[in-house]
Amino acid sequence: LTDYNSLLEESEYASWAIYNKYYLNHFTISVQSLPAPYNTLPAFNELLTSNNILLNDSGGAIKTSRDKKLHQSSSIAQMILADFQSENGKIVQQEIAGSYVEFAERLPLDEFMDLPKSELKREHLRDGFEAQNADKIFESTYQSQVESGDQNS
Repeated sequence: LTDYNSLLEESEYASWAIYNKYYLNHFTISVQSLPAPYNTLPAFNELLTSNNILLNDSGGAIKTSRDKKLHQSSSIAQMILADFQSENGKIVQQEIAGSYVEFAERLPLDEFMDLPKSELKREHLRDGFEAQNADKIFESTYQSQVESGDQNS
């Protein structure tokens, strides 16, 4: 617990990773693959919030890539009860952030903009990772997000 709390002061993501090891930090739902009307991120986020699912608001609820072809949002991690070994060897529990869900809408690349939606395949869509978005998405486990989510629930 002491090690976790020391690391937490340096890096919230590192403290999450050191405790959770190989657990999934998050997984992503490809919103553009969902049936209408939930196949756009604004509509999907509205569905989520209407069902009391809190969204990470760091950098705005929807993070958009510079080329405007990748839109991302994420839920806020819920707190979980974690077991730690204390310095005297006893097990102590402390709440820490759990995992979260990312939501991504990938739009067609310029050369495929005129393809009907029914013909769009994965290779026609914006692929990859956007560092400026990821930095904000990873904050879904940060205390600032989790605590603001606790106040809003």
